[in-house]
Amino acid sequence: EAFEKRFPGITLNITIDLSKYHDGAFDQDLVNNNVQIDSIILQTLHDFPRWAQEGALLNYAPAGFNAIDPAFKDTDAAWYGVYIYSWSIVSSASKLANGTTVAEFTDFLKPELKDKIVLTYPNDDDAVLYAFDLILRRYGTQWFDALLAQNPKWVRGTATPVHVIQNASFPHAATFTSDVRYDAVALEHVYPKEAPFVAWAQTAAIPANAPHPEGAKLLHNYLLSPEFQATTGWQVRNDLPLPQGFPYPPLANVTQTSAPAFARWIEDRGRVERLRFWFERRLGTAQGVSPLIDATGDQPRY
Repeated sequence: EAFEKRFPGITLNITIDLSKYHDGAFDQDLVNNNVQIDSIILQTLHDFPRWAQEGALLNYAPAGFNAIDPAFKDTDAAWYGVYIYSWSIVSSASKLANGTTVAEFTDFLKPELKDKIVLTYPNDDDAVLYAFDLILRRYGTQWFDALLAQNPKWVRGTATPVHVIQNASFPHAATFTSDVRYDAVALEHVYPKEAPFVAWAQTAAIPANAPHPEGAKLLHNYLLSPEFQATTGWQVRNDLPLPQGFPYPPLANVTQTSAPAFARWIEDRGRVERLRFWFERRLGTAQGVSPLIDATGDQPRY
């Protein structure tokens, strides 16, 4: 809506799905020489260098490209981060016993959180899998064993946990596989201080054979504009002030996370797949029609 208001007369058609499905669809379009999309913005950061090497991406530097952190962009402008995603600890005080705080991953093992945790399957989303990997490196597999004893509700989709927490029909009150806007007031949300958390630069590119490359260029310029970056909290550009009221220091100064590290982690597909199957052996395959269908039984979330 903001883009269309900013540029009247231009309609933005967005197709939403998991990045792990989008990248395969784009690969198939490339094989068929039938590219249908103008812009591709994904979590699967390991795909972009491959596509660039194959000549599948347009080298285009939007305004603000030079200010993007070097760790978040291709030097030839084939791809670049456009906004920062992260997972925080989100909870609802109204669903928890008085005085119960949820600020660290170890807090999820408190007796008060028994049957009150909702989490995205780590074997269904790489960024969630990375979160579990970081936690297990810090606390060991015994932490995961104790978490399972809390009887968490496992769902598909990273927006689903927040919807479940907000739904009064569910008792679940806390998650660490989702996020809310930094200025959200309906729920409590914090980043842990005792263990690392996940952050990464969601990355964008324009296909070399995009049907409407000029429209894609306009979109990417908008996403990197000070106007849009001011709405995202942490930013991919290093020349802009943080939004007024944003309660955290610049991302580079946050010792509990490393956004560039996610790109290195996800590139090691052998290790990622071994870890995925470790969790799948413990949890089973991800259950649910689609990560886009809300587990609360409501209409699709997007």
